[in-house]
Amino acid sequence: MPDGTSQARAAGGTDATLVVWDERLLAYDLGDHPLDPVRVELTIALAREYGLLDRPGVRLLAPEPADDAALTRVHRADYLDAVRVAHDDPFFSGYGLGTPDNPTFAGMHDASALVAGATMAAAEAVWRGDVRRAVNVSGGLHHAMPGRAAGFCVYNDPAVAIARLLDLGAERIAYVDIDVHHGDGVQEIFYDDPRVLTVSLHETPLALFPGTGFPDEVGGPAAQGSAVNVALPSGTADRGWLRAFHAVVPSLLRAFRPQLLVTQCGADAHRLDPLADLGLSVDGQRAAYLALRALADEHCGGRWVATGGGGYALVEVVPRAWTHLLAIATGAPIDPATLTPPRWRELAAARCPGRQVPLRMTDEADLDFQPWQPAGEPDPIDRAIMATRRAVFPLHGLDPHDPRD
Repeated sequence: MPDGTSQARAAGGTDATLVVWDERLLAYDLGDHPLDPVRVELTIALAREYGLLDRPGVRLLAPEPADDAALTRVHRADYLDAVRVAHDDPFFSGYGLGTPDNPTFAGMHDASALVAGATMAAAEAVWRGDVRRAVNVSGGLHHAMPGRAAGFCVYNDPAVAIARLLDLGAERIAYVDIDVHHGDGVQEIFYDDPRVLTVSLHETPLALFPGTGFPDEVGGPAAQGSAVNVALPSGTADRGWLRAFHAVVPSLLRAFRPQLLVTQCGADAHRLDPLADLGLSVDGQRAAYLALRALADEHCGGRWVATGGGGYALVEVVPRAWTHLLAIATGAPIDPATLTPPRWRELAAARCPGRQVPLRMTDEADLDFQPWQPAGEPDPIDRAIMATRRAVFPLHGLDPHDPRD
């Protein structure tokens, strides 16, 4: 069988970036709910103020909805039928719908299919070689399960995109999830598929939804080592989070040799997020995006598909974090000391009255972390790192005690 990496490279060597965007994506709106589409609206507005979408090599694409053939690669047909019924029935319940987390809303199927189609289009463009990187900030709905909605997510767009890549001939896809919540839906869907490596860094499931993502969840019988979970103690801040990331993710990607990197970049690990208890700054999130781009460059020929995800500090955090993501995906990063544009501040204040509108693209955080060493196990973060390394590193031929692995 031809190597998929060669196929993708042969399709083109462009350094362009695709941003999949259309205002129709704001229709994924659960109403009076933490997952408010204003966070996406303000992200795109901030990116436009900085000229990110007008950079050389940036291409914009208005997506089309994923069709039933694409959606049923990861979701059951009866679940799609239920979503279609529910989007016209505000009193529908079942399949995880009609709950406080996942209320029904008008046009739910169409809006959810459009988000999935956007991430799938991003993945297809990168795989074909039309662009090197692609971003869908409206995506990252990683909790949706094959037969039910969960955690604000109706259709699992990262999984739909990964399934599409497998159908196009991909043999090794790495999925890295840095949302504060475990990427349980994507893990579940590919748990027994050795072609997909799912890596999730999240707050401990002992304290946070969805209650999964322990280190001993390592993949099904046919795919041992394909699921990787770093369950971090509540309160983990930039330095500890970055130490954990660099102690686990680079070694596994090096061993797995992915052809393309898919990432879920939820912004809810920030210390201001109201739904969780990690302590990252926008600067720490920016550092994570830089690390992900570098890993894509090192292991995947630069092929990187990035999505948004969670994030409920609608003005204070999400627009800045994902604007940093868009800047890093489209070219030069934004200097953290940069002032937020006055026109954007006015828009943010008008759209979200009473919220603290940030003046700069930084939280002025110190990111100087100490690399992991096995002697550091007594620290709770180092214990979490070691639990993951012990569980999964030997399955990839790596030494869990060797910091060089």
